[in-house]
This record gives sequence, C-alpha cells and structure tokens, in this order.
Amino acid sequence: MPGKTTDFASTLSEAAEKPSTGERRYQRIALPKGMWAAWYGASDHQISRVGTLSMGGIFICAPAPPPVGTKLKLAFEVPGGEIQAEGIVRNVEAGKGMGIQFTRLGPKDRVLLQRLMTRLLR
Repeated sequence: MPGKTTDFASTLSEAAEKPSTGERRYQRIALPKGMWAAWYGASDHQISRVGTLSMGGIFICAPAPPPVGTKLKLAFEVPGGEIQAEGIVRNVEAGKGMGIQFTRLGPKDRVLLQRLMTRLLR
C-alpha cells in the first residue's frame, strides 16, 4: 500500500486486543541486573539499567526521568545484536524510573526481541 508506514504501535493494535480482565497484553520479564539501555530524548542522553522488558515496552530505572509523553530513542544489546527502537514515556515512578511503550521497532529489531523474550520465558 503506497505511503504506508511500519509503525510498531499500529501493528500491535492490529495484532492483539488488550484483554478486558486488566491483564497485560505482553508478559514482562524482570531484569534486575545485567542489561543496560541507552536513551535519547528531552535534550538528554543517558545509559540506564533495564528493570523490565516486554514486546510492548521497557521499564528503565532512572532517578530523574523525563515527563510522561516524552518521545525517546532507545538502543540496547541482546544476544544476536543491538535493538534500536522509538518509544514514548507512558508512566513515571518518582525516583525509580519510567515505563516506555515502543512506538517503532524495525523488523530485525522485533525478531531479536522476540527471540530474547522466548528464551527468557522458558
């Protein structure tokens, strides 16, 4: 289809409906140590520890996160390569960090993330 973008958020909304029972669309994995993510946005550039990860987003531990609604670019290493994504800050926990919803994730990045999640969820 001409002019169609590969917007990850719209792909997600087409692929799965959010359950009405209050459950999350994607299972999250807690990563208390070992994984770091670089994030850029709100005239800031930082490297922070990843708290949780899912196919729909990431929670990054940051003592002074940008406000809800801030658009960010993210990069983090996983087995097999680096994932680059775009996201938007959806929630902030003061002094703890921010929940970021992925809004754009390329096909290669999506495959790498899916492989990691499948491996971690075993």
